[in-house]
Amino acid sequence: MASAAAVPEVALRSGNGRPMPAIGMGTASCPIVPETTRDAVLAALEVGYRHFDTAYLYGSEQPLGEAVAEAVRRGLVVAREEVFITSKLWSTRCHPHLVLPSLRETLQNLQMEYVDMYLIHLPISLKPGPTVFPAKREDAMPFDFEGVWREMEECHRLGLAKAIGVSNFTATHLDKILAAATVPPAMNQVELNPVWQQRKLRAYCAEKGIHIIAHSPLGGLKWPGSEGNAVLECEVLAEIAKARGKSIAQVALRWIYEQGVSPIVKSFSKERLKQNIEIFDWELTEDDHIKIEQIPQKVVNTAKGMFSPEGEFTSVNLSDMEFFEE
Repeated sequence: MASAAAVPEVALRSGNGRPMPAIGMGTASCPIVPETTRDAVLAALEVGYRHFDTAYLYGSEQPLGEAVAEAVRRGLVVAREEVFITSKLWSTRCHPHLVLPSLRETLQNLQMEYVDMYLIHLPISLKPGPTVFPAKREDAMPFDFEGVWREMEECHRLGLAKAIGVSNFTATHLDKILAAATVPPAMNQVELNPVWQQRKLRAYCAEKGIHIIAHSPLGGLKWPGSEGNAVLECEVLAEIAKARGKSIAQVALRWIYEQGVSPIVKSFSKERLKQNIEIFDWELTEDDHIKIEQIPQKVVNTAKGMFSPEGEFTSVNLSDMEFFEE
């Protein structure tokens, strides 16, 4: 069984939070089954995970909070402070007057006094109201980057978010945040894996001191009607995995870690959770890296996919909200 001590930690350059464990467990699932999520988080805690990613959109904040409280009662962790919790501000709440109330609601769901990291979920602002997914095109609004980030900084100042950052932001979006920031983003969580390597964004964030978190490190959620998984079905990764005696997932996660990026991996299977955390006591070879660098690139998550195909964008261009620039 892996121990929490076996997972390296990453010192974040912005904010006053604790160092972040270098791999985390994601809690997004479709559909959300609270009991299943709670049990999976407890299983992850048992095998050594101390970093968990949730979001208002996922509906997993409450079961995550329940699992952490149960883990404390069982003695799996000494206190909530041992666990690094990230949550996210959804697009219907990306308005200055809604940022702080949204975080307070998240904390109520989690039954916690603070989150370790609070992220703006998308560079997309939607009309305030009930969450509808996919969103209506006519509900997209111009994003007040300066106003929203000012309120994110207020969440940080109040101690409700130990660190703050963004998710699915491009360099163009980050330029707008940095121009207004007193507290710069500590992290940018984006789609990143051997099939979508984000080389330009990684270079930009390294220059700015922004740590990158990889969501969809193994290809992402399997949505109804979606195509196969380009990561887990990649022949290059399969060949390396066979030669090294590792799983394809382990090779992908190790490659991400060796890029200086922290993966958020979602599995509700205790055995796969255990395998996915066992990536810190071995290394890929230079030849492995050369092969992985030559994998054809393919993005899965796009701004267009967030919206219903019907309707029209009336006050903002889709290109202004796009997640990638490569």
